[in-house]
Amino acid sequence: MAFGDQIYVWREFANLSGVYQHHGIDVGDGSVIHYRKPSEIIEQTSFETFSKNNRVYVRQYPDGFSFIPEVVVKRSWSRLGENKYNLLFNNCEHFATWCKIGISESKQIEDFIPTIKNVDTYKLLEPLKQAFQGRDQNNSDKLVNNALDQIRTVWDQIQPKYRQNIEEMNTWQKVATQALKNNREDLAKEALKRKIECKKNAQSLEKELEKLASMTENLLKQ
Repeated sequence: MAFGDQIYVWREFANLSGVYQHHGIDVGDGSVIHYRKPSEIIEQTSFETFSKNNRVYVRQYPDGFSFIPEVVVKRSWSRLGENKYNLLFNNCEHFATWCKIGISESKQIEDFIPTIKNVDTYKLLEPLKQAFQGRDQNNSDKLVNNALDQIRTVWDQIQPKYRQNIEEMNTWQKVATQALKNNREDLAKEALKRKIECKKNAQSLEKELEKLASMTENLLKQ
């Protein structure tokens, strides 16, 4: 680990290890800039506060572009005090990756994004409420673990369908573009119609995604 490195730790919750990664930028003086929990503000804290005694890893970019360390740290300083945290679109990994390579992305969210279409996600709220409110203190960890297991199961089942939806939307756009080049306006209209259908489906699924993301975010805040 060195000045300008993008570093991360596996954070634990409810006796589960490896639930999620927490990312930050190593300033090189024993401090780290990161979206701190639970304040959800980008802060410069001690290395110990960031790691919470967990093992620290360095995100590598062996085959891709990354800024020189001075630029990485300067970019992280430019966002100190920011309070715009969003689990899906602006989390700690989005921030650290933006500092490092200029692109705001989160691999763990991309790999874990669900599209909840046929599942009533609010059915998962009751066990979470019981655990958080301490109504069943002895079994609270078990209740939360069960809820996490259900969420992960849904993600694993639905994620391929989500990716297929997105791919089809992009494909229909390419078909429409090529049809126009070939002066086939009729085919272009049909392709755009299919694309619009995919887009509407995606918008509907995004609402369900936000429900599940909200519950997951609440878990990670605890």
